[in-house]
Amino acid sequence: MPIKNRFAELQDEITAWRHEFHQHPEIMYDVHRTAARVAALLRSFGCDEVVEGIGRTGVIGVIKGQETVSGRAIGLRADMDALPITEATGLDYASTIPGAMHACGHDGHTAMLLGAAKYLCETRSFNGTAVMIFQPAEEGGAGGKAMCDDGMMERFGIDEVYGMHNMPGLPVGQFAIRPGALMASADEFEIVVTGKGGHAAMPHEAVDTTLAAAQIVVSLQSIVARSVDPLQSVVVTVGTFETDSAASNVIAHEVRMMGTVRTLDGTLRELAKTRIREIAESTAKAFGAHAEMHWEEGYPVTVNSTEHTGYAAAVAKDIAGSVDTNTPPIMPAEDFSFMLEKRPGAYIFVGNGDTAMCHHPAFDFDDAAIPFGASWYAGMITARLPMA
Repeated sequence: MPIKNRFAELQDEITAWRHEFHQHPEIMYDVHRTAARVAALLRSFGCDEVVEGIGRTGVIGVIKGQETVSGRAIGLRADMDALPITEATGLDYASTIPGAMHACGHDGHTAMLLGAAKYLCETRSFNGTAVMIFQPAEEGGAGGKAMCDDGMMERFGIDEVYGMHNMPGLPVGQFAIRPGALMASADEFEIVVTGKGGHAAMPHEAVDTTLAAAQIVVSLQSIVARSVDPLQSVVVTVGTFETDSAASNVIAHEVRMMGTVRTLDGTLRELAKTRIREIAESTAKAFGAHAEMHWEEGYPVTVNSTEHTGYAAAVAKDIAGSVDTNTPPIMPAEDFSFMLEKRPGAYIFVGNGDTAMCHHPAFDFDDAAIPFGASWYAGMITARLPMA
């Protein structure tokens, strides 16, 4: 297809941007260098408007089509932030920042969306407005929510919004998507169990908080095993377990544990929250201890509109020849979910080939995916904003 051919011509330039971002990873909202570079490139392409500081450090590029009589605007989103991981790839363009690397391919997403922006500025063969969204703090900082809270959708008149993520294990040049829940919600909980500390030789004079807390950890798995339909997905994980004692002959007075809950359904999200509290409090009470649960709501379920999944899949099929439209949902979370709560749209996976998984120190985005991903971004604009 013509778009793909143009992106093959632009691949070396887009790859150079990607390698530059990879060498200079930035974490959470502190993406100042990346955002400044993105804004400078958007201005050099001839975007009609470039706005910085949306959602603290997000960048928006606005591109008007040859025709604007439709009055419609389509948003395309890429994430810019990296992870606090020490890189182990050995690449000649490896991270120059100790303890930080692009271990999830956001450098590739940003570069591909920049390539799409350059192409759209060159051609402008669409009827309406393309809004290029470059987001900070996807990795745990809810940068997507911050941009929405900053009025992004309303300010730029966005009617639909689309996003993309690379997928290790999916061959380069292929796409995968599904309607409905695609990625899980992710919430965090903390349980503090208080008993009565004492000497390990005299447990009858203490309330063994460690024993009570250990039983809570085991019992929490009954939520998945016995409270949830086996055909539905919930993951409850206790990731930390810490007592206030460092001695082997002391019964701890307090135990603090932290964990995460992931689901593909909002109702199950609430069920898990309720059951965790009930199990913690009642189990602790049975041992003569006291438990208090604190809940921190994180990213919601990423839900693709059925209608807009069809639009995204059609563009992907034009590029790749075929597309998997029933890929299984996965349990990692994605804060593009906040944007999909504000506007209809869809999120799609593009193949990254046989690479290490995301968040691994040996991960690297496959530059061969660039023409495919950039073509999809640009294709969503021309497909959803056709010329009259």
